[in-house]
Amino acid sequence: MTGALLGLLLGVGLLLVWRSGPRAPGRPATPRPPGRRARLLAEAGLTGINPAQLVALQVLLGGLATVVVLLTTGTVSVSVAFGVFAAALPHVQVRRLAARRRADLREVWPEVVDNLASAVRAGLSLPEALSALAVRGPEVLRPPFARFAADHRSSGRFGDGLDRLKADLADPVGDRIVETLRVAREVGGSDLGRVLRTLATFLREDARARAELETRQGWVVQAARLAVGAPWVVLLLLATQSTTLAAYDSPAGTALLVGGGAVCLVAYRLMLRIGRLPQDVRVLQ
Repeated sequence: MTGALLGLLLGVGLLLVWRSGPRAPGRPATPRPPGRRARLLAEAGLTGINPAQLVALQVLLGGLATVVVLLTTGTVSVSVAFGVFAAALPHVQVRRLAARRRADLREVWPEVVDNLASAVRAGLSLPEALSALAVRGPEVLRPPFARFAADHRSSGRFGDGLDRLKADLADPVGDRIVETLRVAREVGGSDLGRVLRTLATFLREDARARAELETRQGWVVQAARLAVGAPWVVLLLLATQSTTLAAYDSPAGTALLVGGGAVCLVAYRLMLRIGRLPQDVRVLQ
C-alpha cells in the first residue's frame, strides 16, 4: 500500500514537472498596442484601411509619379523629387482627415454628453443610454454607437463593448466619457449626471476658444504652405526647358534639390510646431 502511494506521488510529481516545461499551456498573449499609423488611421475614421495598405498606396503613388515625370522630362533628380512628394500625399491626406474629424467631434461632443445626461436623469441604464445615441446622436458618431449597441445585444458584456467603442471613437474626449461610464457602472454613484453636465460645459468653452484661435492662425498657416510649395511649382515649370533639366541632372543640381527639399521640410515642420495648438492626448487608451 505504501509503495503504491509513493509511486502515485512520484507520478504526479513527474507530471507536474513535465507540464511546467515547454509543453505547459501558454498564457493568453497580451494584445499589442496599435502603432502610430494605425492610431492615425483610427483618428481619421479610416477603419477599413490598415497601415500596410497605406504604405503600399504611398509606394504606388511615389513610383507612378516618378515614372510619369521621368517620361515627361527625362530628368532623374527632378523625377525622384516629385516622386517623394507624391509618396507623402496619402500620409498628409490622412493627417488632414484626422484633424478635420477631431474638429468635427469637438463640435458635437457637448451634444453627446447632454444626451447621456438626459438619459441618465430619465432613468435609462448606461447601455440603453449609449445605444440610444445610434439613433438620436450626431450623425458623425452614430456608426460607432450602433456597433456598440449590436455588440451589447449579442454578448451582453458592457465592459468589452466599452473597449470596442473607445477604439472606434479614437478620441481623447471619447476616452474620458467611456471611462467615466465604466467607473459609474462598476462603483455606482448618484453624481454621474452632474459630472456629465459639467463636462459638457467645459467642452463647449474649449471648442469656442479653440475655434477662435484656429481662425486667427489660419491665414498664417496658408501663407506658410504657399511659401513652401511655390519653389517646387516654379521648378516644375522650369522643367519644360532642356537646359534646366541638364543642369539639375548634374551633381551640383542634385545637391541643390536635396538641400532645398531639406530646408523646405525643416521650415515647414518648424512652422507647424510653433503655431500648433495644444492637443488632448489619449492617456486612457
